[in-house]
Amino acid sequence: MLGKIVAAEGEMNASRALKEASIVICESPAALQLRYLQTLNTIATENNSTIVFPIPIDLLQGIIKK
Repeated sequence: MLGKIVAAEGEMNASRALKEASIVICESPAALQLRYLQTLNTIATENNSTIVFPIPIDLLQGIIKK
């Protein structure tokens, strides 16, 4: 029972952190670009065969609006 409580509290804290991160990203579009670059850096330093297809955000915005 205690384990479930601890897990639920962890999920709640993670949810709050994600909400705060989304607010920061909404207020600063450059923050999203920086996060993207951090992710690419992390992928590049791992020893794996991950393939990344960068897609311009402008292209995605056109698709999303449809």
